[in-house]
Amino acid sequence: MTSLFDSYRLGELTLPNRTVMAPMTRVRAAAGGLATPSMATYYAQRATAGLIVSEGVQPSLIGQSNPGTPGLHTDEQVAAWRQVTGAVHANGGRIFAQIMHGGRVSHPDTTGLRPVGPSAVAAVGDVFTPSGPRPAPVPRALERAEVPEHAHSYAAAARRAVDAGFDGVELHGANGYLISQFLSSNANLRTDRYGGPVANRIRFAVEAAAATAEAVGAHRTGIRLSPAGTFWGVEEADVPELYAALLTELARLGLAYVHLEATAEEEVLVGLRRAWPGTLVMNPALPMGPKQAGRDEADHWLGLGADLISFGRGFLANPDLVERLRTGLPIAPADERTYYQGGDAGYLTYPAHQHTA
Repeated sequence: MTSLFDSYRLGELTLPNRTVMAPMTRVRAAAGGLATPSMATYYAQRATAGLIVSEGVQPSLIGQSNPGTPGLHTDEQVAAWRQVTGAVHANGGRIFAQIMHGGRVSHPDTTGLRPVGPSAVAAVGDVFTPSGPRPAPVPRALERAEVPEHAHSYAAAARRAVDAGFDGVELHGANGYLISQFLSSNANLRTDRYGGPVANRIRFAVEAAAATAEAVGAHRTGIRLSPAGTFWGVEEADVPELYAALLTELARLGLAYVHLEATAEEEVLVGLRRAWPGTLVMNPALPMGPKQAGRDEADHWLGLGADLISFGRGFLANPDLVERLRTGLPIAPADERTYYQGGDAGYLTYPAHQHTA
């Protein structure tokens, strides 16, 4: 039986264990999308993870979803990230940057630009802006000739990520953001080669992944997906067919991994494990759902064929999560009030377990 604490070879990296710190938005970047010393401390505290995946990082100004998120599209941002990657590596860790283009999940008050999407269909819900939550605006539908530029923005950000010292990148293809919008059957109403049948709806994701793999190497490129997820109002017709087709195309690229969220029925996810020949990272808890994943969920998915298990809230509140899982120590709950409030409280203030003599 595979153990969560066995080492694992991922591309050219040897992970000391099979835990992954899942990407989590914390909106604590400085003005200009710059990483900060506090961010360096936060990630370095969690360097015992087999792999850290950073919070979502915008590949362009128009790709920024929330205020206070970091970027990878200016030289200043690259320089600022080096303190983060350097601190993680100094503590013996490995870190990928998650590249996240928000698409329609954005607001002109945040970026100064009208959001773009596959079609002129607004996301469902309020988006964060500098002045508080506002209804998601109707995005401008991307012109056919513009689509490749946005697919290639992931690759440009990946080059900058490697320059900043990241070990690789994860494309955010989940949770209702731009790649997910193209996969969707209600956010994507296009009638050109990027919309309609499954083969067309997966095209943007495949082009983004192919460009990124070409830019930094397939062994440094992963992608996160949320099959059947309904974040920000996206819906997906033909989920098993859609994702089987997508994974077939991604397999040809030889990506480092696919990272699945537990957004579909287990039998659908197990079917996707069979359809994907490479490394599978499984996140066993529904994002923002009621349950925080622990050792039982991890062991369950390792038994179903996952290679690596990602934890979000567990790592947020427990910098020493790997040790707690290994020794059966209690896993502290995360304080939701501090997720996005800024500052170091609820960010750098979660303690490691104090061993008493």
